[in-house]
Amino acid sequence: MSARQPFALVVREHGSAVHRFLVAMVGAERADDCWQETFLAALEAYPTLREPDRVRSWLFSIAHRKAIDSHRARGRDVPMAEPPERAAPERDSPNGELWSHVRRLPPKQRDAVAHRFAADLPYRDVARAMGISEAAARRNVHEALRTLRTRGAAIRA
Repeated sequence: MSARQPFALVVREHGSAVHRFLVAMVGAERADDCWQETFLAALEAYPTLREPDRVRSWLFSIAHRKAIDSHRARGRDVPMAEPPERAAPERDSPNGELWSHVRRLPPKQRDAVAHRFAADLPYRDVARAMGISEAAARRNVHEALRTLRTRGAAIRA
């Protein structure tokens, strides 16, 4: 087990990836609020974190729950608003046309794709964040990609 690093470094290291994930999950309009709620909850729980070397997957588990809470608060399972186009701080932005198709997937498929591709988590961490088996995480991503291909969405590897 590694030593716990200062929380400010955790935010600096993982903050933009968590934000990209939340944009993919809830859209740009609600991502900032979910990001704040994620890191407030993480800050409160950080002193009791049992596995500091797994902080990334732990943060995405919290972000996943905050995204679900956001969907429930809005009274629907899938966000329908199209996010405005804007530059992402790193890598591909989850604001494009492809991510609008992803947001229309069934919740488990949408969540698995967001964890795997927007958050860049390995399947074992996707499974942990979603509270499912690694095989189920892989299957949800597979089914989502098949659905997206069927709908004609452009998939980049």
